[in-house]
Amino acid sequence: MVKKYQLKKIIPAETTKVEIDESGFQINYKNTLNPAQYEAVSSTEGVYLVIAGAGTGKTRTLVYRVARLIEMGTDPQSILLLTFTRKAASEMMNRASLLLDNRCSRINGGTFHSFANITLRKYGKAIGLDPNFTILDQGDSEDVINLIRSRLNLTAIKKRFPTKQTIFKILSFSVNTGRKVEDIIKEEYPHFLEFSDAILDIQKVYISYKQNNHLADYDDLLVYLNRFLTELSPSAKAFLSTIKYVMVDEYQDTNKIQAEIVQALARFNNNVMVVGDDSQSIYSFRGADFKNIIEFPKLFGSANVIKLEENYRSTQEILNLANYIIEGAIEKFPKFLFTRKHGGELPAIISATNENMQSRFIVDRILELREEGVPLKEIAVLFRSSYSSFDLEIELSKANIPFIKVGGMKFIETAHVKDVLAFLRLASNPKDLVSWLRVLLLHDGIGPKTAQKILDEIAISRLNIREGAEALVPSKYTDKISGLFMFLHKLHTKGSSPTDKAEMVMEYYSPLFKEKYDDFNKRKKDLDILLNITQNYRTLDALLADMALDPPRDSIVDIDSESKEDEFVTLSTIHSAKGLEWHSLFIIHVMEGFFPISQSFDKIEAIEEERRLMYVACTRAKQNLYITYPMSIFDREKGFTFAKISRFIDGVKDELAEEWLLEE
Repeated sequence: MVKKYQLKKIIPAETTKVEIDESGFQINYKNTLNPAQYEAVSSTEGVYLVIAGAGTGKTRTLVYRVARLIEMGTDPQSILLLTFTRKAASEMMNRASLLLDNRCSRINGGTFHSFANITLRKYGKAIGLDPNFTILDQGDSEDVINLIRSRLNLTAIKKRFPTKQTIFKILSFSVNTGRKVEDIIKEEYPHFLEFSDAILDIQKVYISYKQNNHLADYDDLLVYLNRFLTELSPSAKAFLSTIKYVMVDEYQDTNKIQAEIVQALARFNNNVMVVGDDSQSIYSFRGADFKNIIEFPKLFGSANVIKLEENYRSTQEILNLANYIIEGAIEKFPKFLFTRKHGGELPAIISATNENMQSRFIVDRILELREEGVPLKEIAVLFRSSYSSFDLEIELSKANIPFIKVGGMKFIETAHVKDVLAFLRLASNPKDLVSWLRVLLLHDGIGPKTAQKILDEIAISRLNIREGAEALVPSKYTDKISGLFMFLHKLHTKGSSPTDKAEMVMEYYSPLFKEKYDDFNKRKKDLDILLNITQNYRTLDALLADMALDPPRDSIVDIDSESKEDEFVTLSTIHSAKGLEWHSLFIIHVMEGFFPISQSFDKIEAIEEERRLMYVACTRAKQNLYITYPMSIFDREKGFTFAKISRFIDGVKDELAEEWLLEE
């Protein structure tokens, strides 16, 4: 019997526009959103790049798109929303739930890394990965590298050898950018060129060390996820078939692997929308690739580009200056930010005789703004580099103006929190040698050499948490080491909940903690917070994954002494200020060599990123914008030298900004 076949022409999904009857929807999308936002929200089938200018309602657009997809009858589990912080993902899901209903909270939302972690725990075996791997944070990764340096006897080299932090940075940058380690050393660290082979040896050992001990660092999560999605095992095909709509926030911040992951995720259904702003691509030092967003339309063949240009944050006067700055960019998606807000004043460009006069002007103006009814929390000072604010900090303190400087120690990086987590990680993975090293070194009588002997025995399974290492330590310390192994065995086998295990650790750790830290009373509050956090988790693995991927940000050690004040002026680098906004804003040291920084002078790409950084800084201001620079600056070698105004604002026309000269 002859089979009959029907030929059907394939119409690419990205060119198909599905008209939906919205009359039965709970939300009136057309009347609630502006035309560009509505176009983005109602465009569901196909590939879309949404260029969302600063302050144009990017989050609102994604939230309404989630709600509309669900109103269309889409299964929430088939929607994937990838962001760069868990806070952003949960905020969007919460807002969508409030807008519509709880179905919105059931979508797959999270960071690239948390999504990778969840997927690999379930499907890791398809690529030969043990799903019970432990995640190394940056500090842990650096400690492993240090361990390898010692084993390879590289510390014996009688020349300056790169630190564990530098080696990790090189290896991580190579993974995230797809560039060779040798090329990165040659370009970024030429003074370490003679150690290229040694660093490559470290890389090889580091990779095998992680594999042998069921460890994965942040970069591995992306690498393994990309491999799983692109190797297309039956598991990967089944998984990909469940994802119908992919949305990516802040696409301009993606690196090479993340862009490949997005492409792989859209392979079957080809319904993908990425949202971002090429003009706010400022994280190349982390491996983010500006080309990802610029070349997105080409990458997907025929992506539709939608531009959000109506700004809801700043006055038109501020936007005009921002538009002028970014207009000079060589490569961009042209856009013009506009607003319906009225009543703004022109931004001020202020030149001061010297740095101290710049600081005193800012202090005086902050006090005036406060008298005018602007709260201190609505005022910020931004700078290109952290050291630029040192003189200003002194003047603010003299005037008794409270301030916070963004970029303190993170909760998860504090030594005492890392100590407790090391115990918990051993309870989860008794072969985690990084945690073993940290725990061993907490005990009297165990130094680096003894610790290394014990680690070597554990690595070859001659020792484990059931058997002590008494023979490897001096006799007067055998009771301590025996007690440690007994405790770890109990911790591994007893205690059902993460909180039970954490309480056991706190009890054991308490004398060590008081001995190690003079300020243990202050630090104890961090441990109380950690104990509270454990109560939100049913499993230890889930707790440890979250602590590695998305830890609480602030440590009590840093913020406790400041919390007596109700409000502060914010001092921040521009990189840390992205996504934030203030009523009144000062941008300081806007002069050649400082902004743009002198290191960027040799490369067009670097200067272009500095220009985007200036655009990001200006668009943080809602009502008042002050751009300042000292006309002379002290240089240790040359003494006082004349400064030149930044090329980004040099020659700005009178209708865009007012220029002021400060005089005594």
